[in-house]
Amino acid sequence: MSFDVAERIADAVLYEGYLLYPYRASSAKNQVRWQFGVIAPRDHVDAGGSEHWQMQTECLVEPGDDDSPQDGATGDPKLRVRVRFLHLQARTVEEALDPEGQRFGPVDVLEVAGEEIRSWEEAVEERVDLPPLEVLALLGGPSSFPLEVAGGQDIEVVRGSMGAITGRIVRTRWPIKGEVQIGAQEVDGFLRMTIRIENLSSIPADDAAQRDAALRHSLLSAHTLLAVSGGRFVSLLDTPQDASSAVATLDNRHTWPVLVGEEGERHRLLSSPIILPDYPEIAPESPGDLFDGGEIDQLLTLNILTLTDEEKREMRDSDPRAREILERTESLTNDELMRLHGAIREFQSVRGS
Repeated sequence: MSFDVAERIADAVLYEGYLLYPYRASSAKNQVRWQFGVIAPRDHVDAGGSEHWQMQTECLVEPGDDDSPQDGATGDPKLRVRVRFLHLQARTVEEALDPEGQRFGPVDVLEVAGEEIRSWEEAVEERVDLPPLEVLALLGGPSSFPLEVAGGQDIEVVRGSMGAITGRIVRTRWPIKGEVQIGAQEVDGFLRMTIRIENLSSIPADDAAQRDAALRHSLLSAHTLLAVSGGRFVSLLDTPQDASSAVATLDNRHTWPVLVGEEGERHRLLSSPIILPDYPEIAPESPGDLFDGGEIDQLLTLNILTLTDEEKREMRDSDPRAREILERTESLTNDELMRLHGAIREFQSVRGS
């Protein structure tokens, strides 16, 4: 069963809070980042750190005939699990200390051909797909799967307008090591699924209590996508009466499971670090993601347009995604701006008393 129908919403969740208005590296709110869905190493939490080292999703599967024959045969429920998160990548800018580009030294900003390149914390997308699971087999005991992401370093040489080496960009990622545990239990005729993500990465003792050090080994904006065939998920927000007792037993930790896809379809679930309704949608009027929690496109768009030229320059140079927001915003037509003003989704009659 494909996750395609859920990916757009999941992408919005993935980058929620990635960069906040005014989208500049120097702004106070962008000095302390990665607020949503942080699963930090257990070493950090044990040393008194403020983040959580695990995220747990619990949901109900109603076993029975699958009403999506295109996804496969009916029968015992089968589960697919995908874990998605951002992996911190430190972008360090260095200037060349000799004409041959053999020696380099770190700087906060490197100016090249009229543009500035800044040291900054970026992120790369990561996903871990588990093998398809027979849900009934999990009744005999949970299964565990490794969650491991390698570190690495990439170096990009920067040249000036005449081709001479003026500096370089060093992008560094640190390894992440964890585990995903999946179990099942029968409750009132439903199958209670438990998906637990744990971060077991090691941090040097001297750095364990430091949030900046812990974030290097953390799952950022972590969330889980679930898909089931041979059964259906039960809404935890609009729970049918016969499932209410079973829902009351669920223990969701630092996450919020909601149904995704076409309204009424119950084969996909997004377990999100932010609160969402069932079947969340991106407003069709929105020209693109602005990363701000509970964003109001019109307000943020107008605010971006009022930035000074110097503020726009810093926004452009802070992050490629910030540059894309600025370029997209400045290219909006008057008609596109007016569509952001408001929309009526539906009319409902109100009966007088």
